[in-house]
Amino acid sequence: MNPKNVSPQVKKILPGILATSIFMQMLDSTILNTSLPAIAQDLNESPLNMQNAIISYVLTLALLMPISGFLADKFGTRKVFIAALLLFALGSLFCSLSQSLTQLVFARVLQGVGGSLMTPVGRLTLIKTYPKNELVKAMNYAIVPALIGPVLGPLVGGYMVDYLSWHWIFLINLPIAFVGIVLGLKFMPDYRSKILDFDLKGFLFFGAASFLLSISLELLGNTVHITPILAALVLGFLMLYFYYRHAKKEDNPIFPLNLFQVRTFRVGILGNLATRLGISSVPLLLPLMIQIAYGESAVVSGWIVAPMALTAIFGKTVVIRILDRFGYRNTLMANTMIIGVLICSFAIPGLHTSIYWHLPIIALLGFFNSIQFTSMNSISIADLRGYHTSSGNSLISVNQQLAIGFGVAFGLIVLKLFEGDVRLIQNEIHNAFRYTFLVIGSLTIFSGLVFRRLHFRDGENLKA
Repeated sequence: MNPKNVSPQVKKILPGILATSIFMQMLDSTILNTSLPAIAQDLNESPLNMQNAIISYVLTLALLMPISGFLADKFGTRKVFIAALLLFALGSLFCSLSQSLTQLVFARVLQGVGGSLMTPVGRLTLIKTYPKNELVKAMNYAIVPALIGPVLGPLVGGYMVDYLSWHWIFLINLPIAFVGIVLGLKFMPDYRSKILDFDLKGFLFFGAASFLLSISLELLGNTVHITPILAALVLGFLMLYFYYRHAKKEDNPIFPLNLFQVRTFRVGILGNLATRLGISSVPLLLPLMIQIAYGESAVVSGWIVAPMALTAIFGKTVVIRILDRFGYRNTLMANTMIIGVLICSFAIPGLHTSIYWHLPIIALLGFFNSIQFTSMNSISIADLRGYHTSSGNSLISVNQQLAIGFGVAFGLIVLKLFEGDVRLIQNEIHNAFRYTFLVIGSLTIFSGLVFRRLHFRDGENLKA
């Protein structure tokens, strides 16, 4: 299909189609955390064993995301996207019907197969449909759910578990998936590419690396047995090295190394990884602090974090004007440092200060996060050639998944280190959270220096 033949109506609706998949995936991944104790009780399992329900999903994403671009090129973006939504919906239905942890884990794997394809393929369709000067605006609308989902997830999950049952946290996906499938069948363009060859050896190397890194990061903050996890981490990086050696000799590798010769792509990938180390841990650490240190309920913590979603939407309305005026380099450097300062600011209110002093910091953080994600995602694909679009988009998706894992694991490790130092925190758990926010906030401030590598004119082809 030729992008020039796409009708204005399709262009208008396409970001909404992608938004359904992003919202469903982000809501599902965060809503489950709130509900794990209730699910464990109902299935007669220890809450500690319920981690398998999360890990099985994450590992499936890590394993299959690298081939999302290849599958879309071979079978067509519409078919793969619709199939992904169907698989995710079926997995959600089977999750709600699960009578044991084993059944739940298998259902989560099915969900993961759908989740590994629907967002990367939806975004790939967006990239292929819009000219560069319209792409930022389109991605801007589609990415809003990625900011709202993590905030609404704990809140919606808390209410559903308290007033309905845990089964509804999965059933809520079905109407959203239905809307996405109906719209996709009618409006989704069907792009294909000429496939030269599938790099099976490269996929096995990269898939193994992604799998090992994901499992080590998922367990790193949740276990005392550190040796096997570090072994998996080292083995994961070793697999990346093997992939690098393979890709240097392969004519058509799954992720061509010359992708990294594109400066904007290289900086975008590295910037995503560095800045999410701090940003990704906040949605986990903030509700934990509110519940553990301040003794508030899960519902209260959900409501306190909720303003982040509203200000994120407002950020989307101004981000294009900000980028047009200041450029990507200046915007990303300044914005990253502002986010770092805001994260550090969570350390200011004391335990005896009203919890609502966190609200203005939370609201501002939602606004600047919104600008950050739109800017990083769009600059990453700004200068990709047509033949690099599929592989580059898939690699961005894998990188973001790993970056979030690194961020969450890093935040939990820092928190546990401070929690174990009784003299430093003076036997007060709230101080452990405060020091943790200072560490990850400072790290975020310094990560803004990554964007110095951008040229001040980079991203000009994205301007409307």
